[in-house]
Amino acid sequence: MADKKIVFGVIGAGRIGNLHTENLVKNVPGARVKTIADVKIDDKLKEWANDLGFKLVSDANEILKDPEIQAVAICSSTDTHAKYIIEAAKAGKQIFCEKPIDYDLKRINEALAAVKQAEVKFMVGFNRRFDHNFQRVQKSIGAGDLGTPHIIKITSRDPAPPPIEYVKVSGGLFFDMCIHDFDMSNFLAGDMPVEVTANGSVLVNPEIGKVGDIDTAVVVLKYKNGAMCTIDNSRQAVYGYDQRIEVFGSKGCAIAGNDFPNTVRFFSDKDVWNDKMHYFFLERYMGAYIEELKTFMDCLRQNKEPPVGGKDGLNAVILAMAAKKSLDENRPVKISEIKA
Repeated sequence: MADKKIVFGVIGAGRIGNLHTENLVKNVPGARVKTIADVKIDDKLKEWANDLGFKLVSDANEILKDPEIQAVAICSSTDTHAKYIIEAAKAGKQIFCEKPIDYDLKRINEALAAVKQAEVKFMVGFNRRFDHNFQRVQKSIGAGDLGTPHIIKITSRDPAPPPIEYVKVSGGLFFDMCIHDFDMSNFLAGDMPVEVTANGSVLVNPEIGKVGDIDTAVVVLKYKNGAMCTIDNSRQAVYGYDQRIEVFGSKGCAIAGNDFPNTVRFFSDKDVWNDKMHYFFLERYMGAYIEELKTFMDCLRQNKEPPVGGKDGLNAVILAMAAKKSLDENRPVKISEIKA
């Protein structure tokens, strides 16, 4: 794979599948998308596929059985991820899979076992690890610039809540939204916590509560050395997509604020202001989405293990499960309590 183009198949043509396909075609040198599979094919999807020059099919098996396709990007609904991981591994395909791997630990372990047995590359799409600001903070921790981390703060707030129909099948806030923050906490801390305490409320949309979920949460992760991480989530920040992290350590502190479309500030005799931050994840993390796929490509070409693998995907789900258990039972939950 070192010199030739790597041929991809994409499973799932929803919002994230569309994004990854566009990036593979336009922004990842050496990648070629041959086929995309989706169970719902309409005229708009056909036109898009024709414009980008790839084959559109309704059955993912056409991708898995195609000997020319070397790698797959699994962007379908979460309840199909483990199934396609297992089938792609058995077919000898290199695998990039969107988060989370699954909602069930047994299914995750079965998928990871298939990957290991087939000896294929496997990367989970935790794109925020590839954000330029967050990477800089993580590198400062690794270099010892901050000393020993004592407190990590992660803020993640969406600009508007998702449709109720989506909430019903999303797995809930901890699995759908906070899953990124659980992975970010592991990325920054370099370790799994030993205890999780979660509190949550319905403060944005009562309909979310009616389907059994929350829209506002604060989670505290505690590590074996006593260090802590706080994560705060909201489904609605009226001012935009609020994404910030802070790491406070024995030697100093690093803060990554929000990204803005520009750095211009306006001054008048009445006020000082600037434009609003990016509105949602497609704008805020576009660069990170591109970098994660470039990294996956580099791993395939150089025969390297991806930096975000199956264990990372498993650990994030374990934290989501611990948070849900803590919320339901109104108590701190030891990570050791979460078993497949």
